Amino acid sequence: MNFSRESYARIIDNLHDGLYFVDRERKITFWNKAAERIAGFSAAEVLGRHCSDNILNHVNAAGETLCLGDCPLAATIGDGMPREATVYLHHKDGHRVPVAVRVSALTDDDGAVIGGIELFTDISNQTANELRIRELEKLALLDMLTQLANRSFLEREVRSRLEERERFNVPFGVLFIDIDHFKDFNDTYGHAVGDEVLRSVAQTMVANSRPFDLCGRWGGEEFLAVIRNVAAQELALLGNRLRALVESSYLSREDRTLKITVSIGATIAQGGDSPETLLKRADALLYESKKSGRNRLTLG
Repeated sequence: MNFSRESYARIIDNLHDGLYFVDRERKITFWNKAAERIAGFSAAEVLGRHCSDNILNHVNAAGETLCLGDCPLAATIGDGMPREATVYLHHKDGHRVPVAVRVSALTDDDGAVIGGIELFTDISNQTANELRIRELEKLALLDMLTQLANRSFLEREVRSRLEERERFNVPFGVLFIDIDHFKDFNDTYGHAVGDEVLRSVAQTMVANSRPFDLCGRWGGEEFLAVIRNVAAQELALLGNRLRALVESSYLSREDRTLKITVSIGATIAQGGDSPETLLKRADALLYESKKSGRNRLTLG
């Protein structure tokens, strides 16, 4: 069976996974519809530009940029070997999205490498979160700005997890998260930009948390994540990953890049804890992070 060039183009343009081609200098030459959906950038916005030009800017789980160093696409263009990796791309709206990438070399008829191909799959828990949003909307337990659980639902969740721990000894912890210098965003750029900062942090949290954990907006610029079935060091690892991914996220405003960081208090529920004692401890640990210079996690 023979396919026309147009048929091939239509097939790859309508893949479920994001797909893009680059030349040897990593300038983007093709960008399919799924790439538009996952990353938020249209083909018109990226064709002819480099993927590091304020577009994808891949980072690893520690928030370290890959575009100028350990880039799978650059390595494959260099040696022709296929690679797979999990990285975090920069969405046009500012947040970080976890993706599984598969990279191959693009060759000419003589086998010479003339560029690279990257296929990327959104591995966030977006489907589970969309179902959660619909349920929370029915119960009036949704924060409308961030589309996260609101404080009322978070308080219910903490009580439920404490009861579960008491009855079945299932461990859990909480991350109390506060956006650093949030007032400066509102005062300098206006409340509309402040709202975008809140949404960006919320989306990074949701996209990079586990489906059975709960992230919500506690109030103002504060968020709470309830992390199930976790020990102290795992809680710190998860919290620091979220912190690093927020730090590597940014919003673009005209000729300025707005960087965001968060401070976190992390604690594991203990025997005899009430919702009040657990959250008071997490809040005190958050204050320690703030006092120690911000953009850090304090575990206790």
